[in-house]
Amino acid sequence: MTTVKLRWRMVSLLFVGGLINYIDRAALSVAAPQVAADLHLSPGQMGIVFSGFFVGYALFNFIGGWAADRFGAKRVMSVAMAAWSMFCGLTALTGSFVSLFLVRTMFGMAEGPLATTINKMVNNWFPHRQVATALGLANCGLPLGGAISGPLIGLLLAYLGWRASFAFVPLLGLTWLVFWMLGTTDKPRQHPHISATELQDIESNRPVPVGEDQRAEGLGYYLRQPAIVAAMISYFGYSYILFFFLTWFPSYLTIERGLSLKSMSLATTLPWLVGFIGYGASGWLSDRVFDRTGNALTARKWVLIGCLGTSALFIALAGLVTTTASALLLVSGAVLALYLSGSTYWAIIQDVVPSAKVGSVGGLVHAVANCAGIFGPTITGYLVEGTGSFSSAFFLAGGVALLGVGAVLLLIRPIPLPGPSPRTVVAR
Repeated sequence: MTTVKLRWRMVSLLFVGGLINYIDRAALSVAAPQVAADLHLSPGQMGIVFSGFFVGYALFNFIGGWAADRFGAKRVMSVAMAAWSMFCGLTALTGSFVSLFLVRTMFGMAEGPLATTINKMVNNWFPHRQVATALGLANCGLPLGGAISGPLIGLLLAYLGWRASFAFVPLLGLTWLVFWMLGTTDKPRQHPHISATELQDIESNRPVPVGEDQRAEGLGYYLRQPAIVAAMISYFGYSYILFFFLTWFPSYLTIERGLSLKSMSLATTLPWLVGFIGYGASGWLSDRVFDRTGNALTARKWVLIGCLGTSALFIALAGLVTTTASALLLVSGAVLALYLSGSTYWAIIQDVVPSAKVGSVGGLVHAVANCAGIFGPTITGYLVEGTGSFSSAFFLAGGVALLGVGAVLLLIRPIPLPGPSPRTVVAR
C-alpha cells in the first residue's frame, strides 16, 4: 500500500468523523421544538442553551490545538470523539434549562478540538501543494452530517421521541473511534508502510520550513500578523452565518414559515447538501488560484472576498423574502458560498505558521471565530422574542460577515517570516 493511499485514507476517516460530529451537533437544532416544549423553554432560553455549546467549544478550540501540538493530533481526536459522544448521549437525561445548558456546554468542550486537530493532521501528512484540497475534503463531511442530521433525527424524533434519539446517536462516534485508533498514526514517519519517496515528498514541500536558521516564534508573534488577524475576523463572520443557520434555521422554518417537523427536517437537507459540495470544492478552488497566482496569500484573499461576500449578501436578502421557497434558495446559496471559503481560513494558518505552532495558532484563531456562536444564537433568540420576526437576525448575520470581508481586503498580504534572513510566503 502506498503512502498516497494511506494519507487519503486518513482524510476519509477525518471526513467520516466530521460527518458524525455534525450529526451530533445539529441534533439539538432539529429537536429544539420538541425539547423546548417538553422542558418549557422560551426562545431566549433556547438561545442561551445554543450559546452554551459555544462557550465550551471556543475554550477548547485553543486547548485542543495546544494539546495537538503537545501530545499529538491522533490522541486528541480520539479523546474528543469519545467525550463528545458521551455528552451527546447525556442530553437524553436532562430535565431542565440548567441541566440542558450544562450538558450542552460540556458537549461543546468535547467537540472543541475537532477542527484544529483536522488541521494538524493535514499539516503532518500533506505537502503544501495539497493542503487546501486535503482540508476541503476532510472537512466536507461536516455539512454532509448536517444534511443527514435533518431527516435522520427527524425520523428518530417521530418514532422514538427526543430522549431516545439522543441515546442512539452516540453509537456512531464510538464505532468510528475503533477504526481511527487502528488505522492511523500521528505522523507519516510513524506508519509502518511509509515509503521513502512519499515521505521525502511530504517533508520537502512544507508551507513554512523550520530549520537551524529559522525557528518558530512564540504564539504572540503570529497573532500580531495582519494575515492572522484577518483570518480571525473573517472566520468570525463565517461562523456567525454558519451558527445562525445551524442553531436557528430549523426553528425559523417551523415558527415563521409554519412547516411541520417532517417538512422542516427535509427542507434543511438542501442547504447542507450544497454546503457539502461547496466545502469539498473549497480546497480545490483555493489551490487552483494558488497555482495560477504563485502566491498563497493572494489566492486565499480573493477566495475569501468573493465567497464570504456572496454569502453575506444572500443571507441578508433571505430576511426580505416572503415565501418559504425563496428563503430556502437564498439560504442554500449563502451556505454554498460560505462553505466554498471553508478551507481557506485553515490554509492561511498553514501558509504562514510553522508546523510546531499550527495547532496552537489555529486553535486560538478558531476560538475567536467561535465566539460568534456564544453571542449570535442568544442575540438571535432575543431579537426573535422582541420583534416577533427573524428578519433583523438575517440582516445582522450578513452585516457581521461583511466586516470580515473588509478585514481580508485591508489586512491580508505576504507575511515576513522570523529568522536572520526575512522572506515572505509567496509560493509553494
